[in-house]
Parts: sequence; structure tokens; C-alpha cells
Amino acid sequence: MTDSSSPDITATAEPHDVHAVEEKWRRYWENNGTFLAGGADDERPRRYVLAMFPYPSGDMHMGHASNYLYSDIVARFWRHRGYNVLQPIGWDSFGLPAENAAIQRGADPREWTYDNIAQQRDSLGKYGVSFDWTRVLHTSDPEYYQWNQWLFQQMYDRGLAYRAESPVNWCPNDQTVLANEQVVDGSCDRCGATVIKKKLTQWYFKITEYADRLLEDLDALEGVWPHKVLQMQRNWIGRSTGADIDFEIEGRAEKVTVFTTRADTLHGATFMVVAPDSDLAAELAASASPETRMRFQDYLDKTQKQTDIERQSSDREKTGVSLERFAINPVNGERLPIWAADYVLADYGHGAVMAVPAHDQRDLDFARTFDLPVRVVLDTSAEGENLPDPTETGEALAGEGVLINSGELDGLPKAEAIARMTEILAKSGSGRATTQYRLRDWLISRQRFWGTPIPMIHTADGRIEKVPADQLPVTLPVAKDIDLKPKGTSPLGGATEWVTTTDPVTGEPALRDPDTMDTFVDSSWYYLRFLSPKSDTVAFDPAEANRWAPVDTYIGGVEHAILHLLYARFITKVLHDMGLVDFTEPFSALINQGMILLDGAKMSKSKGNLVQVSDQLGEHGSDAVRVALAFAGPVEDDKDWNDVQTAGAKKFLARAMRAAEDVASEVGADPATGDKALRRVTHHLLNDAPAIVEHTKYNVLVARLMELVNAIRKAIDSGAGGADPAVREAAETLAVMLDVVAPHTAEEIWEILGHAPSVSAVVWPNADPALLTADEVTAVVQVNGKVRSQLQVSAEITPEELEALARGDEKVQRFVGDGQIVKAIVRAPKIVSLVVK
Repeated sequence: MTDSSSPDITATAEPHDVHAVEEKWRRYWENNGTFLAGGADDERPRRYVLAMFPYPSGDMHMGHASNYLYSDIVARFWRHRGYNVLQPIGWDSFGLPAENAAIQRGADPREWTYDNIAQQRDSLGKYGVSFDWTRVLHTSDPEYYQWNQWLFQQMYDRGLAYRAESPVNWCPNDQTVLANEQVVDGSCDRCGATVIKKKLTQWYFKITEYADRLLEDLDALEGVWPHKVLQMQRNWIGRSTGADIDFEIEGRAEKVTVFTTRADTLHGATFMVVAPDSDLAAELAASASPETRMRFQDYLDKTQKQTDIERQSSDREKTGVSLERFAINPVNGERLPIWAADYVLADYGHGAVMAVPAHDQRDLDFARTFDLPVRVVLDTSAEGENLPDPTETGEALAGEGVLINSGELDGLPKAEAIARMTEILAKSGSGRATTQYRLRDWLISRQRFWGTPIPMIHTADGRIEKVPADQLPVTLPVAKDIDLKPKGTSPLGGATEWVTTTDPVTGEPALRDPDTMDTFVDSSWYYLRFLSPKSDTVAFDPAEANRWAPVDTYIGGVEHAILHLLYARFITKVLHDMGLVDFTEPFSALINQGMILLDGAKMSKSKGNLVQVSDQLGEHGSDAVRVALAFAGPVEDDKDWNDVQTAGAKKFLARAMRAAEDVASEVGADPATGDKALRRVTHHLLNDAPAIVEHTKYNVLVARLMELVNAIRKAIDSGAGGADPAVREAAETLAVMLDVVAPHTAEEIWEILGHAPSVSAVVWPNADPALLTADEVTAVVQVNGKVRSQLQVSAEITPEELEALARGDEKVQRFVGDGQIVKAIVRAPKIVSLVVK
């Protein structure tokens, strides 16, 4: 929020018919194509401004309102700076909420989706956002998702789309798989149900092939993306440098590979742990005794009902099952008992770990639970101190130290020991340096109806073929002919007529793939489709992409820091490698806005605490909502709607309009002859405003506009009135700057001042440097610590001159009275402090 010296947003003013004004200017903008982006012959520099497009779950709420306000401020600002600006809008219209709503209502997801789009479009139109409405797209239109299918097949041809069986995240409520990024604290990010693991054959995009580039290219985004987002992506990619170590398994021909970042502690390994839901665990358990096989199956059933978060919790009691098999330590030949334990995940590393309980807390907890050996191989004690025994203390020895009980590694510090052990393993052929990632390939297939059909064909003899290009798009069938209720398999598989097709190679009967794509595929490249939204021959025109993209400023919530942004970065790099774009990052700068809360809670339809945009627009008008949101605080902060002063913003706008109506000088009047103090306020704002906007200090901009209105009012009421040319200059400045936050009011003021529309095309004037240096300042005079007078003095006044003026001031003399000035502290030209006794 602004400080206590900011203008009072609640000051009273005469009301205006805001709805009539707003409707008038919306019609003008629409009829004149005011916000259409200029074509290839437009020589102005270009700016591509984009807000994350909305999901049509109902009418817009105030979270949407803040998002599109901030993007509009940026877009309008750059138009005022002389740029050709593109700001498009569309709808992310596939997805589970539409399908679930349709099931509840017995309706078609299309109807629910497009009815909501119409409602949101109406609200956005009334909100006055300067979109180029000729470029609207909906991802659920075949004209859009045809190109999702084209992209899928391009990925398939490049080995970046593949089908594999593996443990996946399964939402038992929505009956569909989820990508790792769609599991939040062990729950489905859509419905909140607890996610379980399930082994299925699914389609993946090979994002891990781009892991290093996705990680390293983040460095170039420092300073233009929020650091928090960059760190979240780095952590999610999770690159770890270490070694793969091959362990022989007694009675098994094939070795088991284990990844570790601490190869130096290999002499301290006393057992091996495998994930219960891994193929290895099932294989090893199969040869165990009947009793062990039964215990293992029971344990596996329990494990599969737990989330990864629960399994990896450090404060859980450790559980496991001995598999009655042994691994051989490659450096000392020791037999290591193999256990299945749920704290190891099947999809991390190779699904198996060497357990070094003396130096890993989870391994130690497990060893103490099952009375397994603990061997210390790293001396972490300070000189002269005894090395604690982890078996007795229950605390693993972590940190730096030197190796002990480790053969030729003894005495080496940790870093040197890691390098040396890696060399030893490589020389013996039992290990090698390697890099692992937390990032997993992107699981894109979904067992639901309302999404892009996967454009592949399964033949009778087991081949997988692409749907021929001339048969794209593969469109969805009519929903009313299908049972949409989630059942664990895609509803499309039950649409016999739709799913039955022809093998493109043999002409024999075949089946379409029944799954649909993750909707994050839709949003991974939509910013490019805006550049060629009507094309039926290409997904996007590469020439247009390289002319407009990457997006200069992207605005949206931090909740998309991993999911959407990571996928968009990945697909952009793939398109670059295909030669279709000449850049590798989709969004040059990123703005994350805070949430709009209600009574401290996130707005949610399920909680019934939504504040609808349409209701607020009807009560207060668009510009008042926009001004109030902009003024409510820093962009990145969460804001409670109860603290947003919409009624006060409406009064401020009325005062601004009234000030413009009082301007009496002619258009073009020379402001140099007018009120110099007012001109200083005007030109200081002209000087400061560009940096204020570029640093997203929109609340500060509104406060400064309020100060300007106050200064105009003061000049009108106390000086030459509205006839002063400086008043006109200030009012015109107000109009062109107010346009970024309150465009309808700005247009009206511009017209009142005698100018032809549209104010949105007016380039912000430059400040006069001569008016940025103060000729006079206000000096404060204190008597015994209390302010008793203020003096208008020259900025160049000397301390002696300022003291003399203060002593001679009538107000000061009244407070000195019969007393004696015993001390004067002078800080010219601003302060005089007199001590009187």
C-alpha cells in the first residue's frame, strides 16, 4: 500500500454515469479496431504482452480481474511509449472440470464450456481490457487441437513421444493418470483426492532429454523472471551428480545398478533396499519362501495406497520385508541382505539404493528397526572429540569429514574420496560417473473424454501407426452417445464406431488410441497460435513467430511455476530444434501476481466464496474496479477483497472527471505561462511514471495520479482557475496516464479536453528537465521540537539566511514569546530547529 502521505481515495466527488461512459468507449474501440496489432508494414517497435489464458469454469472472479488488469497496464503502457502492441486472449477450454460438471448435469461438456466462455467474454469486454479480439482461440476447437495432434506426431517422429509401462500417479476420484507435476502434497491438483500408484502403459513426452538445457537456460532468465520461480524449476529438475554402481545379486545373472551421490561411503553399505512396487522387488520376491511372498504381497498392497509424500516422510516408522536375497558389495565382496521398503521410490534412480545407515538418517532408522549392521566410514568429529556411535545416538553422521574403515580411501576428505572411489569403480568395470534428475518424463495420456484425442492407431498385429496427416484432426465424437462416467479406462474406448478405424499400412480393421492428451499440451504452445489463429495449413507461421515472439511480458500466478511454464519451455526448445522458431525461451519476462482472497481464504467455487467480476462491474463500474485493484498493493502480494476500496476509487475518478470539466483554456495554450508549482507536479510525474510502471509499482502510479488530481484541484480553486494553461497541461497528462488503469474515464477526459479519440494512441510526453529542479522548497521551522511554521524559500538559501527568516517569522515569534532562543539547529534549505527557554 502507499504511505500515509498518499491521497485519500475515499474523498467525495460528484457522481457520473460511469456505465454510460464505459459503454460509449467500448463501442468506439470495437467499431474502430483500436487495439488490433499492426501488420508487417507497421514500422513501430513491437511488444507481445500476454496474460495466462483463463479456464472457463464459470464467470470471472477477482483473481482473473487482477491478472488481466496487470497485463492491460503493461500493454497500454507500451502503446503510450510508441510500440506496436499485441495482446491476445483465448480460453484453455479442455479439461476435467468441464467433463465432471457435464456428468453431474447430464450435459455435453461442450455446452458447459462454451456457455462459460460466453459469460467470461462478456465480463472481459466490459472490463475494458485492450485485447486484439480478432485472434481469439479455444483449445477445444478442432481448428486448434488439430495442431496438438500434429505436434504429437512431430514429437513421435523425433523419438520424443513414446509409450511405456511404468508406475503412474492415479487419481481414484477422476479415474485418470496424472503427471508428477499435477500431484500436490500427495493429492490431485484438480479434485484434491489422495493419489495412489498404479502400473499402466501410457504415452510420455521425453522431457528428460532436455533436462540440462531446461536447467542451464534458467540462468539467462535471472532478473527478468521472479527468483522464486527459477528456484522452483531448478529444484524440480533436480540434477544430481554421482555414480552408478553395479551390484551382483546372488542367483541372478543380471546386475542391479544403484545411483548414489556418495560413492565414497560404499564401504559403509550394510544392506540394500528396493522399492516394493518395482519390477526388481517382484522378481526377487518370486523366488522367496511362500511366507515371504505372502508378506511381500501384503506390504506391496499397503504401499500402493500411500502417496510418495507419505512414503518419504522422515518421521514415519520404518517398515519393510526381507526378500531373502543378497547383493555383493563390489569393493569388498560382502553379502548385503536385500529388503523391500516403502521409503525407496520405484521411479527415482533405478528403484534401488545401497543403504549406508551410519551416514543416512532414513537408512539408520531402518537399520535400528530391523537390527541391521551399522558401520561408520566417515569421521565427522572435531579434533580432540570422540566420534559418536549412530547406533546409540540414533543420529546419522552427516557433513564433512575424512574417510575411515575404507581401505585405500582412509584419510581422504569427502570430495577427494568420492572422486577416487568413482575412479576405482570405473577401472574395475563396476561403476561409472553419472548424472541423475528428479525430473521425470511428461506423462501426457489421460483416460477422459474432454481433451485432444491422441492421433495414433493400434493395429491387430500389435503395431502402433500414426493417423495419416490428411485425416487430422481426429475429432471427438458426440458426447451424448458416450457414457462419460470415469471408470478407469477412457470413455472413448467404449465409443465403438469412433474407436474403430483402418490400419493405414494393411487396410485391415484397427483401433484408435482411446486416450486424450493432458491439457498442459494445449497451453505449452498456445502463445504461438495467437500469431496465426486462423491458419488451416500450419500451426503457426514461423515468420510471424520470429517477428513477434518470444512473449515480451507474461503475466500469471506463481501456481504455474512448474507445470505450465516448464512444459512451455520444453516445447519451445523442441520447436527451435525443428527449425520453426529462432528462440529457445517462450517468455522473456514474467510477472507473478498475488492471489485475491476473501476473509483470508483463497476464492473457490466449491467454498462458495467467489466475488464475481460481473457483480462488481455492475455495482461500481469497470474503471473503479481496475483502479481499486491497482491501488490495493504491490502486484506480487496477496490481497483480501475486503480491503479493496472500490467505492473510494469510483469517487476519485469522478473528481478527476470534474477537474477536466473545469479546464477553461484553449487546446494548445502555452503552459509555460501558468502555475509553476502545478507544472512541477506534472513533470515530476512524467519523469517518474515510466520507471514506476516498468517496475510494476502500479499502486504507486495510482497514488501519483491522485496527487496530480489534488494539485489540479488546488490550482483551479486558488489560482487563475481553469483558465490557467498549466491546468490544461496537467489534465491532459492525467488523461494519457490514467488510460493505463482507467481507460474509459481517460477517453472521456481526453474528449472533454477537446481532443479526438483515442487517448490510447497518444505517446506519453517527456518531462521538461528545467521543471525537475526545485527553485523553491518548503522549510519547516520547529520550536522546542514542534512544527510551528513553514517557509517557502530558495533551494539555494544559506543557513544564515534561513535562520534569520525563521527568527523573524511572525508565527515563530508568537511561540517564542518572552522566552530566549538558546540554540538554533539549521539544515538548509529544509529544517530550522529552535530551542527556547
